[in-house]
Amino acid sequence: MTTPAHDAPDIRPGRQRVSLAVAVALCLPGAVARLAGVHGNPGVMAAIFGLAIVGAAFMLSWAAEVAQLDISAGLAIALLAFIAVLPEYAVDMVFAWKGGNAFQKFGPTCHAGGDTGESPCSLALANMTGANRLLIGIGWSLVVFLAWYAMRRKNRAAGGGTQQPALKEVALDRAHSVELAFLTLASAYSLTLPLKHSITLWDAAVLVSLFVVYTVRISRAPAEEPHLVGPALYIGSFEQVRRRLTVLALFLFAAMVILLCAERFAESLVETGARFGVSEFLLVQWLAPLASEAPELLVAGLYAWRLNTNAGLGTLVSSKVNQWTLLVGTLPIVFAFASGSLHGLPIVAQQREELFLTAAQSVFAVAILTNLSISTKEAGMLFGLFWAQFVLGAVVPESWHGSELIAVGVVYLLLAATYFVRQRQDVPRLLRDGLRTNYAEMTG
Repeated sequence: MTTPAHDAPDIRPGRQRVSLAVAVALCLPGAVARLAGVHGNPGVMAAIFGLAIVGAAFMLSWAAEVAQLDISAGLAIALLAFIAVLPEYAVDMVFAWKGGNAFQKFGPTCHAGGDTGESPCSLALANMTGANRLLIGIGWSLVVFLAWYAMRRKNRAAGGGTQQPALKEVALDRAHSVELAFLTLASAYSLTLPLKHSITLWDAAVLVSLFVVYTVRISRAPAEEPHLVGPALYIGSFEQVRRRLTVLALFLFAAMVILLCAERFAESLVETGARFGVSEFLLVQWLAPLASEAPELLVAGLYAWRLNTNAGLGTLVSSKVNQWTLLVGTLPIVFAFASGSLHGLPIVAQQREELFLTAAQSVFAVAILTNLSISTKEAGMLFGLFWAQFVLGAVVPESWHGSELIAVGVVYLLLAATYFVRQRQDVPRLLRDGLRTNYAEMTG
């Protein structure tokens, strides 16, 4: 692969150095507080450690993108897949590990006697389901909305000159059938999880195996120069030795920050909820994933703003595959190690409803993309249904809480069935291309 040209118009050294400095500045307070053993107001500490994870996640994202210039395609894919879920996995692993320890001491509820807070097992599932739903409900729709607005803005700037048709949909290249085919398999399997009392080691074996097969399949994709933007493009313009040393430094520093701050961030979120009477489950489900997902959403948004929608949406689809396979599959493994048993990660009633809604959303998202495109109307449906659970949760009686999750999940599945029937000719083609067709034919 070649290095991006040093005089590329998108490289703005001053701005990119500021971005790198801001990321480091976000990391330092959390890392220093952890090393110094500082304790304080849990809300403040949650913010400090959360911002440190955000900064580290940005650095990991930039380093992983640039690393594609120096390593083989297969290794790059495997590395990027792991890096994509590392910040989120670190937080989820904390809860899964604590859940295993609690299981060993207190039994299947993962609860100490008399403890009225959420169990670590519940919080592990909360973080996982929140991250998965955010990625589709906010991330996928964000790419479409930003691209639509960017095209409209571009046409408005053109005035009476040459204008392009208004953007009505975002399309993916045929090669993205690979990600979508494996996401289809993972989503179909995920519908079985709400029917169980735990996510078992068998589930882990199935999901991790799917990830391994997916990685092998996608490693056969032809090598191509990555589309670098922002600080990644700036670092990619360095001469080889300097570039590699910078990437290594970013990896090591960011990984150190995440390892230092993940556990304290998780603990501070729980303490914040307990102190201020805010649901610990909701804090872990939505605030923690926002910290870890921020870089991916920003990068995808930048691609969409530059109308490189194939890269923007493709990045998020690939990340969704990683989340539904590698992330979900490793949780029961961590739990088993921590509990010293072969028991799966327990699922109680509330988490069963959360898992059902998350799986149903994934199935609907796959159904939309069976024809490799998503329209602005469909993006609006994903966005609207994502928020529907919160609106319904605010208006239904407290005794009905949980029913809104099932209701929205059923709507997702009914809409998915409609799309699968309407696009029934696209489904076999998608699976055939994704699982069997060679890349030369798909990209030719």
